[in-house]
Amino acid sequence: MRIQPKAAHLKPLAIALAALILTGCATFSKDGGIDSVSTLTQERTGQTVQREKSADDAKAIQTAVNQILAKPLTPDSAVQLALANNKGLQAAFAELGVAEASLVQAGRLRNPGYSFGRLRGGGDTEIDRSIMFDFVGLLTMPLRTNIEGRRFEQAKLQAASEAVQLAADTRKAYFTALAAQQSAQYAEQVATAAEASAELAQRLARVGNWSKLDQAREQVFHADAITQLARARHNATAAREQLTRLLGLWGANTAFKLPERLPDLPKAPNEVADMETQAMSQRLDIQMARRDAEATASSLGLTRATGFINVFDAGYANKSETGKPRENGYEISLELPIFDWGGARTARAEATYMQSVHRTADAAIRARSEVRESYSAYRTTYDVAKHYRDEVVPLRKRISDEVMLRYNGMLASVFELLTDARDQVSSVNTAIEAQRDFWIAETNLQNAINGGGNGGGSTEMRAQASGEAQAQKH
Repeated sequence: MRIQPKAAHLKPLAIALAALILTGCATFSKDGGIDSVSTLTQERTGQTVQREKSADDAKAIQTAVNQILAKPLTPDSAVQLALANNKGLQAAFAELGVAEASLVQAGRLRNPGYSFGRLRGGGDTEIDRSIMFDFVGLLTMPLRTNIEGRRFEQAKLQAASEAVQLAADTRKAYFTALAAQQSAQYAEQVATAAEASAELAQRLARVGNWSKLDQAREQVFHADAITQLARARHNATAAREQLTRLLGLWGANTAFKLPERLPDLPKAPNEVADMETQAMSQRLDIQMARRDAEATASSLGLTRATGFINVFDAGYANKSETGKPRENGYEISLELPIFDWGGARTARAEATYMQSVHRTADAAIRARSEVRESYSAYRTTYDVAKHYRDEVVPLRKRISDEVMLRYNGMLASVFELLTDARDQVSSVNTAIEAQRDFWIAETNLQNAINGGGNGGGSTEMRAQASGEAQAQKH
């Protein structure tokens, strides 16, 4: 349809429309959201993050990496290095740019459409001109901007969650690599001692002071020690490479230094009060689930608002004809809801909203359970590691000393001596694993409270139990 009011009546409308267009134009932020991500990450890990966007940023990051690698890595410096240098995390930060671009786009109107028509015939020429604007887009701009703003905030939480998870994975990989290195060093000592013992047994058997059975037992112990050494070295290499990947290192930087042994156990385990309450307020996955539900609810409101009329364009029209005065007016384009009344879109939005609500409730239930499980693993691994440090290893050493005295006094056989040596090796390795498991459990607990949950606490307990069973078998 076409209405032709006076041109003077269109001037206020044009001015108001131009003002709305100008005020609706959104712009990009200076930091791109990375400052909020850095704050969230620092609150949970003690380390900040930055986004690499230019050559100067890359140079600054490389300088920081070189300074960290100049000293042996600690758990905190390893986390600092991973947060600054991990390329996968930088790729996750790029999602902030995508979300912010969607927010800016939501704050801008769709480009106006211009049409021009020229008809000639019978000596007359008719020319039509019109400019069309997305009127519904103008009316729903605040709501769409609000929705995309929520999604941008959710993208910040997601990026911070990626950073916090990377910090937790790096700490666990650090303790795993350090324990594997310590086990490999101990395996080298055992293999050296076994080699010397086997050579001595061979000489004694050559002169007739040892039986072939005793010599064979020494050789078997030496062969087992060599096998264990090969496995320990591979495990140390694999664990170190896992840490290297998380740190984002390559080339000469992969020759980073680690301490010789795991950190000592604390004097007492930490008592964490109101763990579940803290998790509900601090866990990033819970916050993301809530934001998702809020954004979905806002989207449902938008769907209901535009379910009946989803295309409504308004604009200025001009017509001129040969031999006739120019005609001005405006033109409205409206999509008629004959086949699609928007019911399917509304039903889909409602189902999506209920899905996000149930996901939020499920995330809260899982978070509470993960915190309780993580704390149980934390206390159990501390008690086990302390037990090995204060009871098992000292007792094994005392038994070994007594067996050696009995052997020197010809009161114990070579077989008893070898059996005791195997038990002592197994106890030391299990003690190292117990100490490693404590620090991993401590990391899982902090991640369950502040980050996005832990992983594998029960598996670590099973691995520990299998190690003890193997020790008892020997």
